[in-house]
Amino acid sequence: MTMSESSSATTRLSVIIPLYNAGEMFVNFMASLLGQSLREMEIIIVNDGSTDGSGEKAHRYAQNDPRITVIDQENGGVSCARNAGLAIAKGHYVTFPDADDLLYPTLYQTLVGMAEQDQLDVAQCNGERYFVGSKRVKPLIPVDRLTSTGVLDGPLWLRKALATKRYLHVVWLGVYRLALIRQLGLFFEPGLHHQDIPWTTELMFNVRRARYTQEVLYRYYIHDRSISNQKRTGLKNVEYQRHYLRIAERLEDLNRRYRGKITIYPQFPIQVTHEALSVCHAIRREPDPLARQTIIKDIFTSGTHKRMIRNARGIRQWYQLLLWLRRLYAWRQR
Repeated sequence: MTMSESSSATTRLSVIIPLYNAGEMFVNFMASLLGQSLREMEIIIVNDGSTDGSGEKAHRYAQNDPRITVIDQENGGVSCARNAGLAIAKGHYVTFPDADDLLYPTLYQTLVGMAEQDQLDVAQCNGERYFVGSKRVKPLIPVDRLTSTGVLDGPLWLRKALATKRYLHVVWLGVYRLALIRQLGLFFEPGLHHQDIPWTTELMFNVRRARYTQEVLYRYYIHDRSISNQKRTGLKNVEYQRHYLRIAERLEDLNRRYRGKITIYPQFPIQVTHEALSVCHAIRREPDPLARQTIIKDIFTSGTHKRMIRNARGIRQWYQLLLWLRRLYAWRQR
């Protein structure tokens, strides 16, 4: 491990980067990170068992910049990597960019500046998708869906964000007050794909001051190497959809645990059914009949069909749900 000499007195931000076989994109990412206008930050790179030379590159960066710490560990997934970084972070705020994306030069100066000015728990910005194949660029949240906000509490901000139907539960679009994360004992669940969804939901349920800027400051690359963008069929698809079933279960549990403590807006149960319905759509795209039947069985054995009924809200979602329940019962082999 190469340790940074940064002190918490001067560290405004801890940047925690899970690194696993990022390839040449890691070089571009690091150029954008080291080119940030915000200088008072520590950089924690968690080399999660890379085999393509990314880990060696990280150590070379650390030799030339005292702000950089490199942790080497066996491959355990993005959650374990983020948790390892959180364990040693010293910044007032913390963030989690991906090692194959690109940061605009003023990303962290803008977000940390917002957070310090308004004493925020969370500051978030807009981003853009960059489609590597076509080179198309598309904003994550169009401004006709959501514009910059004033200071809001976390549940109200989450309601507004979910209502856009474009919001992504990702941790790389914001900075988060480290003391709050530690106070709550929040960690990323090892082995769960898209663990950002329950993590950001529980954090926002506890946030008192949040603010959003519509400014696009982060470029998210869409390519086949990304876990979330890989095409899966057969057993791999079955295993992947089980993650979404677990996420729907965790979201419903969060709504139940926080009922009476915060306002449970309709968008929160809607999100539960939305995540579960994504599994239904995966069934229709699955070419393997055995895999289709296995996913259908998982929906029933996990109680997800009842979970969707409990959480559906609004005419449109109820229509989609009833249509899918009819299909599931028709396709189900007893």
